[in-house]
Amino acid sequence: MDNTTQNNAAEPAQKKEKSKPANLVIPPKKPKLSKSERRELQERQRAAKAAGTSDVPPAKAEPPPSSKGDKKEKSSSSANATDSKKGRGKSHEEAKREDAADEPSGSVATTEDKMVSLFSHLPRPKIPTDVHGHLSSLSTASLHPAIPTLGNLYSTHALLGGNARCRAMLQTFALLLRSYSPPPTGRDYRHDVDHTLLKPAFQYWTTCRPHSVSMGNAFSFLKLAVANLERDLEWDAARQILLESMEAYVTERIEYAGKAISRHAGSKIQDEGDVILVFGRSEVVNRLLLDAALVEKKVFRVIVVDARPLLEGRDTLQILTRAGISCTYIFLNALSYLMMKEVTKVFLGASALMSNGSVLSRVGTACVALLAQSNHIPVLVCCETYKICSRVQLESITGNELGDADEVACTDCERVGPSNRCSDDKERKQEVLDDWKNLPNLKLLNLIYDLTPSDFVTGVVTEVGILPPTSVAVLLREMSPQENNESAFKGID
Repeated sequence: MDNTTQNNAAEPAQKKEKSKPANLVIPPKKPKLSKSERRELQERQRAAKAAGTSDVPPAKAEPPPSSKGDKKEKSSSSANATDSKKGRGKSHEEAKREDAADEPSGSVATTEDKMVSLFSHLPRPKIPTDVHGHLSSLSTASLHPAIPTLGNLYSTHALLGGNARCRAMLQTFALLLRSYSPPPTGRDYRHDVDHTLLKPAFQYWTTCRPHSVSMGNAFSFLKLAVANLERDLEWDAARQILLESMEAYVTERIEYAGKAISRHAGSKIQDEGDVILVFGRSEVVNRLLLDAALVEKKVFRVIVVDARPLLEGRDTLQILTRAGISCTYIFLNALSYLMMKEVTKVFLGASALMSNGSVLSRVGTACVALLAQSNHIPVLVCCETYKICSRVQLESITGNELGDADEVACTDCERVGPSNRCSDDKERKQEVLDDWKNLPNLKLLNLIYDLTPSDFVTGVVTEVGILPPTSVAVLLREMSPQENNESAFKGID
């Protein structure tokens, strides 16, 4: 007992006797940066990363305080500690208001200040001109010119729709493969094709705009096709195999699937008297309506529902009226007046189909399905099987995509180009929300997608037939596992 007590008492004495090594160098503490300095440092780091260099100019450090100013620094630090203790009980919004009050009154609100806090975790939308100008200068030396060209189409919304985006991606990959030759010193051309050709291009396009589920599944298919090539195979033969595989993927999973969906869904349209409601623009929905009217000679009327800011329903209206189909064009806010009186069926498109039967589609689709379900009107969602995603999603907040808020501010509904983006013409009349960024109490939100629960969907029309939403998981299990995409909004490494 006495020896143990003596050893325990000797331990603190031994610790006190330990001295610091002579060669130990303690780095100085980093200076505390203000909010503007931190933002400036982040911008320099992003620019250096985009330029491919790691040399980031250090932030401006304040000179070390003199011995006379030590007391002032200690007093200020104690005051800050007291303020932080007082502000622990404050909410996030109150802290934001205090930060805004500390800033000068004439300062313009930043992007973070104009962001809706509920969706602050989503990637910020990039201005197309800035993205194309910044990334094209970086990519011209290392990437094929077709890559930034397609990226510009993605970022400007000149190319919309899951099928169109996937088809354009595979066509660009085919162009890259035709012009690519692996290095003679490479050990395995499969590794070179994957890491120097396919992956940089896909990451570039994802930087321009988050990729869709259709693009992610097609890219996974192409990577698997490259990995399955024989190592001893000549490059010309391997390239021909890859080109044929991509062509077969487009033909079978998009073209033939669209024909089968048109046949299955067209059987639900009566020969005469149906009033069909569609929302926005869907390639497969337009195809089944044209086949029913022109090939099967059925007589029906279509109500085209549209919504700002993309106004994709105008494309659908133009396609159907040129084919001689009687149409009615309304906005989403007038839907309740027509739904309960005239509509007999609702056909909707989909950007992705979750494994729990939920449908990810253009924002506004859930409103249409909800109103149709409340009026006991059947809702059929037309979706190819290559758009099925293994992810389970229950709401539209966790995973979504943000659009440019300036498109919402354009209130005249004058469509400029492929989207409702306001032109830079000086003769354009002044909008009510032109100065919305200077209004401290106004925030604009432009969501691209929403999630329709499976309870609002009567049936899912795929190339294998019309299935209930609860059978999507079974269909996903029957499909090849490599065709499943883990996330609808997560980039592929």
